Amino acid sequence: MSSKVTPYKDSGLNKKQQVTQMFDNISKEYDGLNRVISFGVDIKWRNKVVALVAEEHPESILDIATGTGDLAISLAKTDAKTIVGLDISDGMLEVGRQKIKKKELNNRIEMVIGDSENLPFEDDSFDAITVAFGVRNFETLEIGLAEIMRVLKPKGRFVILETSVPVKTPFKQGYKFYTRYILPTIGKVFSKDRSAYSYLCESASIFPYGEELNNILRKIGFTNVEDHPQTFGVATIYTASK
Repeated sequence: MSSKVTPYKDSGLNKKQQVTQMFDNISKEYDGLNRVISFGVDIKWRNKVVALVAEEHPESILDIATGTGDLAISLAKTDAKTIVGLDISDGMLEVGRQKIKKKELNNRIEMVIGDSENLPFEDDSFDAITVAFGVRNFETLEIGLAEIMRVLKPKGRFVILETSVPVKTPFKQGYKFYTRYILPTIGKVFSKDRSAYSYLCESASIFPYGEELNNILRKIGFTNVEDHPQTFGVATIYTASK
């Protein structure tokens, strides 16, 4: 499970503390590097998440592991009156706050520092919950998913966007080459934190995806669980209900 992979292997900190430190370190370069690494396709994936959420006409949305707020900002295209972006890294949140201010969305989007495995919200608080490229950073996946189940309203929609591994040739071989050699090189060249992008590659390669993650969601108690592979399977969108 992803809890065995950490950004700084000899730091003495637990995974949650290391992930916080890592995202604080790379917060100012994260958006630009994301566009380079994904060739900009991550924007298309997020737009699909927004469309799936918008189908439910939610009034309140929680975006967990919001980072610099890209998905939270995109979710402003929905009918939601309240959007909360939660992240463990204040460095990432601060970048997001500036973006939200620039887009004049402060009246709809609130950025909150918090732990995905101990959410600071009452039961049944949100009509929809999203997580983009964040569930593999949970220290204990099942605890984080159970917390999401707790704060999601009955019949609410839960949408995950996460990296996955292509299963068809030649995409499987190309993906392995890219993540093993190209992506870490890009990270080393453009990032001050050389361990961060090695961790992001490694954690993606071992994280459960497809039917394996579907089964974990069902075990937690989610219903109507479906997975939708994107771009030859390099990412997957999961939908579920409470």
